[in-house]
Amino acid sequence: MSDKSSHSDKHLTEQDPDTPHYDHAAGGWGSVRGLERILRDVKPSAVALKMLASQNKPKGMMCTACAWAKPAKPHIFEFCENGAKATMWELDKARADPAFFEEHSLSDLKTWHDHDLEKAGRLTAPMKYDAATDRYLPLSWEQAFAEIGAALNAMRPEQAVFYSSGHAGLEASYLYALFARAMGHQNLPQSSNMCHETTSVNLQNFIGTPVGTCTLDDFDECDTIFFFGQNTGSNSPRFLHVLKAAVERGCRIVTFNPLRERGLIEFVDPQNMSQMTLGKATKISEKYYQVRPGGDVAALAGLIKCVLAAEEARPGTVVDADFIGSETVGYEEMVAALREVTWAEIEEHSGLTRAMIEEAAEIYLSADKAIGIYGMGLTQHVNGWLNLGMLCNLWLMRGNIGKPGAGISPVRGHSNVQGQRTVGIGEKSEHMPADKLRELFDIDAPGEDGLNAVHASEGILESRVKAMVCLGGNLIRALPDRARMEQAWPALELSVQVATKLNRSHLVPGRASYLLPCLGRTDKDIQASGPQAVTMEDSLSHIYGSLGQAEPPSDLCLSEPAIVCGLAKATLASNPKLKWDDWAANYDLIRDLIAETFPDDFADFNARMFEPGGFYRGNPARHRQWKTESGKAHFTAPTTLSALGAAPTGRDVMTLVTLRSNDQFNTTIYGFSDRLRGLEGSREIVLMNPDEIARLELEEGQKVSLICAIEDGIARRVDGFTLTPYDLPAGCVAGYYPELNPLVPLSYHEKNSQTPAYKGTPVRIVA
Repeated sequence: MSDKSSHSDKHLTEQDPDTPHYDHAAGGWGSVRGLERILRDVKPSAVALKMLASQNKPKGMMCTACAWAKPAKPHIFEFCENGAKATMWELDKARADPAFFEEHSLSDLKTWHDHDLEKAGRLTAPMKYDAATDRYLPLSWEQAFAEIGAALNAMRPEQAVFYSSGHAGLEASYLYALFARAMGHQNLPQSSNMCHETTSVNLQNFIGTPVGTCTLDDFDECDTIFFFGQNTGSNSPRFLHVLKAAVERGCRIVTFNPLRERGLIEFVDPQNMSQMTLGKATKISEKYYQVRPGGDVAALAGLIKCVLAAEEARPGTVVDADFIGSETVGYEEMVAALREVTWAEIEEHSGLTRAMIEEAAEIYLSADKAIGIYGMGLTQHVNGWLNLGMLCNLWLMRGNIGKPGAGISPVRGHSNVQGQRTVGIGEKSEHMPADKLRELFDIDAPGEDGLNAVHASEGILESRVKAMVCLGGNLIRALPDRARMEQAWPALELSVQVATKLNRSHLVPGRASYLLPCLGRTDKDIQASGPQAVTMEDSLSHIYGSLGQAEPPSDLCLSEPAIVCGLAKATLASNPKLKWDDWAANYDLIRDLIAETFPDDFADFNARMFEPGGFYRGNPARHRQWKTESGKAHFTAPTTLSALGAAPTGRDVMTLVTLRSNDQFNTTIYGFSDRLRGLEGSREIVLMNPDEIARLELEEGQKVSLICAIEDGIARRVDGFTLTPYDLPAGCVAGYYPELNPLVPLSYHEKNSQTPAYKGTPVRIVA
């Protein structure tokens, strides 16, 4: 990295005023105007406004977007600007009905922008692709179920893959996992495979739990919060209320992130009229360090060295020796590895100075109770495992896991992505207990693990996978190596997409392709036994019931549980213990099954699902019960100081970081305003430090191409992107996901979980 220009120390801690940025606090009048824009565009009905008023409250509708917690004592409005966007997006009055598909061929629709595809409206009828006319044509549910069931029965179970996004509730997710295992496979990839699978696999190894250890109560007690690679302002805005309250009682917040994200700089509560009109913004981060992409390992190594130095200066007063001795293994090996690391190496890899890291360490050392927050800035790296290992090291040194007011808390993305794994969506046998499957359903579960998203994609490329059933999502658009996946997908014998709206993945049909419309979480769900609720789990392991209130877009839209039951019944041999019709008619029965299958997590499920604040399913690490092989929490000795799999070597090679905008949720593009970054208009942009633009003899506004710098015999390139100066560390560029996904090789992923390395891919810029 020595040949890269270096951002000044000041610009690593303060905004570069000469690059695009948002001049105001997150929240505030900007958020109000954003909400006004949404309401003006969609002209919501009285029912829609009623749903917003009860969103994320007991017996209301739980947000379809992020997975942040719902407090027991909600605000007057317990939705954020982005949550309102998600709700209004699903309540779209437009309809992508059979007449729409009669008018538009898939060749025509492929020319549309992703935003416009979804703006076509809600799907209303089951459809099957007809190659002769290049159109989706309507068919009956009975015919769709029969044909799909026959196709699945015609292949070996391991040739089928059942993917799910994080949208479907616990009820549909449980049945989907059961369906797969009853069929004879565990090919159950999920959207977490592309974001927080690094967490699920590696936290389990380090501290014996696949999820974070904190609850909302911990934020009322913590003395400091350290953020690593998480953009609260756009990805979990309701969290800002919690951070504001923490700061106002004296909690100190430190952030490490390559971009200066406004939500972690300052916030104005749009529900506090005093602050909106007369007050000043609440400063969220006391210190903000623009670490290089992949440099968190080095930054954490520096923080650990500071803790060790403090312990040497004040023996017996800094590290929690009793905790380390009784609850952990590997401490001495970790310390020995860190003593070999020099500050020059730390500064080189992190892009930060020793003084900056020591400054942050003083804040950590001043705190009795610390919470560590992270997002995909840590997980989407080849050495993401080491990012998490080093974070756990720092927290374990002072006993900051397993006590009130402390812990590690990854912030998950989709509203039920964590919950789906809890009830069995996942490729491993441990995700759904085999003994319970035998006891409850007389099913002998497969003994071999199945396929995650990367392995399933490899199976498609190699023609081993014959069928893809997708319960929600926009998988082709979300995957790395998109060009290769789009080329391989049409060879599938069967492609089934369950969805509320049209998206890019629906335009890449297999030999037999079905588009099945489902109810959204906003919709009333009336079954034979009456109105139904669905449930989901948040990032902090709390479970909530959700009730839709809107009229469905069509009488032909079925619920996700009903669709899963219909597919399973048409595919599987008759089994009196698989009561698909009964389960589709009454979701209470499904929740009873979940409670029987996972009794420690879901006891009295039906009675508890509307508890204010949700019911907590527990976490052994909170009680210092370490479900690891050793029965102890594990320290990790670093083997490198970079999370990057391939460091940017050579004058013109840069590290690519992919981003989501403030007008986006996952692959859904609500609009073209990235307000909190000061960016408006086209998404086809490349952000770069102005000094780097000059060093590479490029110009602002120039059209450039990006080429993947990993040499594996496959050319990966995107063209026509506008070069935009931005406040970034040296040696990196940034741009939007999913537009830049084609640059990331399928094989370039986190070591243990196969999470794509979307935050650290080497690329070249070509003018």
